[in-house]
Amino acid sequence: MKKYAMVIDMDRCVTCHACEVACRSHYDVPVPYYRNWVHALPPQGVYPDIKKVSYVGLCNHCDDAPCVKACPTGATYKREDGVVVVDKGLCIGCGICIEACPYGARYIDPLNEKVDKCDFCIDRVTNGEEPACVETCIAEARIFGDLNDPKSKVSKLVAAGAQQNISSKVNVGPNIYYLDSHDNFPIIKAAFPPKVPKMPTPQKMWTNVIRPLFWVAIGGTFLGQMAAFATQLFKGESEVKE
Repeated sequence: MKKYAMVIDMDRCVTCHACEVACRSHYDVPVPYYRNWVHALPPQGVYPDIKKVSYVGLCNHCDDAPCVKACPTGATYKREDGVVVVDKGLCIGCGICIEACPYGARYIDPLNEKVDKCDFCIDRVTNGEEPACVETCIAEARIFGDLNDPKSKVSKLVAAGAQQNISSKVNVGPNIYYLDSHDNFPIIKAAFPPKVPKMPTPQKMWTNVIRPLFWVAIGGTFLGQMAAFATQLFKGESEVKE
């Protein structure tokens, strides 16, 4: 069974943001949201020993994904190939999964009020293509492939020491790895540590899920009764005419 993962080579990334543009174009991502991003940190060090450090982020498609556990409808789920996806038909836009994500990789699309995020361009991958960000990267800083294939480049890079953005408090098995030979990754981890997942409380479940569904059910029942009443009224009028 395949297990997809991505390695970000921080030594090669030039912070051109082409990956962001490709993703936004392919999925019509509304401003100001992102499915993947490149954040440039302020200059690091003291002159003349100054260096530029950038953080490349996206959904980490975690092995033990908190978003999957938090989703009350099953809209967020993990495929057999390791890709975490969102079923828009089941998503109710409650936003609980957003708070559960340690990497801030989710948002609610204001156009359809559904949660969206990176899905490794699974539509492209299924057709034998690479994710849009990988194909577009001018520095070849993004490497995508099957982690379970020992011959794949991504598997070899992970075996050679590519690192995950984890901490002593948060380790949910992310499948985004980083290559770094300039000691920049500790700076990135300090600036963008994974957040402790916020799982839904009973109050939040009531406010964001149960109460809205309750009113939807009430509305549906009311409309059903109105339709039944209208049908009976129409039948009654027809019988009087006859």
